[in-house]
Amino acid sequence: MEAIKTNRLTKNYGKSRGIAALNLSVEEGEFFGFIGPNGAGKSTTIRTLTGLISPTSGSAEVFGLDIRKNREAILENIGYLPSEAVFYPGMKVKDVLTLSARMRKMDCSKTAGELCERLQLDVSRKVDELSFGNRKKTAIVCALQSSPKLLILDEPTGGLDPLIQREFFDILREQNRKGTTIFLSSHILSEIQRNCSRAAIIREGRIIACDRVAALSKTNARRVTVHGSVMLEGLDGIRNKQEGDGFVSFLYNGDMNLLLQTLAAGNLTDLSVSEPDLEEIFLHYYEKDGGRA
Repeated sequence: MEAIKTNRLTKNYGKSRGIAALNLSVEEGEFFGFIGPNGAGKSTTIRTLTGLISPTSGSAEVFGLDIRKNREAILENIGYLPSEAVFYPGMKVKDVLTLSARMRKMDCSKTAGELCERLQLDVSRKVDELSFGNRKKTAIVCALQSSPKLLILDEPTGGLDPLIQREFFDILREQNRKGTTIFLSSHILSEIQRNCSRAAIIREGRIIACDRVAALSKTNARRVTVHGSVMLEGLDGIRNKQEGDGFVSFLYNGDMNLLLQTLAAGNLTDLSVSEPDLEEIFLHYYEKDGGRA
């Protein structure tokens, strides 16, 4: 069964960009990544799926249930972590967790206690006194403590220190192995690469690619770094060019024979050719023309 399925899902905000004709499919049990820069439409998609805002057109289903007709039934199976956590003022962390569990008519105290220990969250403190990172931890526990079938996480690691981030993803992988579907929205590419099997890339409200992470990461481009003096003008296939004191570095996906001929005509002292890092590979998806490297 598909945990999430959208058909030309659209949300218009008048002159502001929303999402346009999104076709998305996430299988039950997947650890799925949703990639895009800030403002690309990630949060709008998530808020539409969770019923926080209504779509302008198109449709979507969560575990086969229509998001317009079955919002309450859908929410019973979802753990949602918004990008920014906001709580009622004056409450202690333990009270927030208890309220969240009661809204689901569940006793989540055992799981909540384990999560708080692993994330180093002090439940006796008032939410008004918490740092951004500790508010995020509180929201994480609220989302996970009921062991939902689907976790929807919107930029989940903002404010978390590296050790807590590592523990958090350990928890997510454990939940995924137990069958939980995870929909991870992020602009941090390393999070997607390390944890997700498939991912969709959204730019300016539209999905421009969806595939296995390994396939999305493939490219014919190479990072070339040249030390010395060489004339590269007129050579096609060069982008992301960086120049420094005595060297030039660039991504190249043109004719390698032409590149070698051009370099041979120069005065080189050193040359390196390597795979580009993941961030460089994905950056071309964010460019206006959307061309692949």
